[in-house]
Amino acid sequence: MSKRKLYLPRGLDVPASLKPIVSETVSTRAISRGWVSLLRIAASTKSGWCSATFVLDRFGSAARGDEAFQAGDAFGRLLLTRFLGAYLGNPAFRRINDALLSQGESVHTLQRAIYSGPIGARHGRTPEQMAAISSSLTLLTNVVMTWNATRISEVRAQTPEIFPDHHLRHIAPNAHEHINTKGVITINVSPHRGRLLCGGPQATEIRKAE
Repeated sequence: MSKRKLYLPRGLDVPASLKPIVSETVSTRAISRGWVSLLRIAASTKSGWCSATFVLDRFGSAARGDEAFQAGDAFGRLLLTRFLGAYLGNPAFRRINDALLSQGESVHTLQRAIYSGPIGARHGRTPEQMAAISSSLTLLTNVVMTWNATRISEVRAQTPEIFPDHHLRHIAPNAHEHINTKGVITINVSPHRGRLLCGGPQATEIRKAE
């Protein structure tokens, strides 16, 4: 909490009760000077011309002298102040954010259910191989969540009165108790129980696994 400050532009009239947590370090001049460059970077990232990873590498802490970095740093401080004000002063907004954070953390639980072992950098593995392993786990996780979301939508379409919007917003598609993540296939052999135990004639058809 010692790092959670309210960053404001210089020269504002700050109440005495807020001065201990206020840091007047935001330069509006830096935002104005680098605003066009910052918008160009944001548009390039949004349109897919460059990745967010590339932007962070190119305009991260190593680019402190760049106008785009200074504008983004100052504007980000203002956005952080706005978020903290809403989070600490609006209970409804705080509950929504806490619920989203909990749902995001539960994705890691789903990933551990799909693959419980560590993904270590074993001898001989290249960075590309490590990226492929990590991407495969992410892909499987997204497949499970997509399937869950599809089923939730189908059930909601059949009985919309039972699942209103204010209920669905608390349901995340990352449940996995009903997902077979261990590769064990259960086959219903009850229709053939008599033949299996009493040595009767073999079935002429092969039933599909359920």
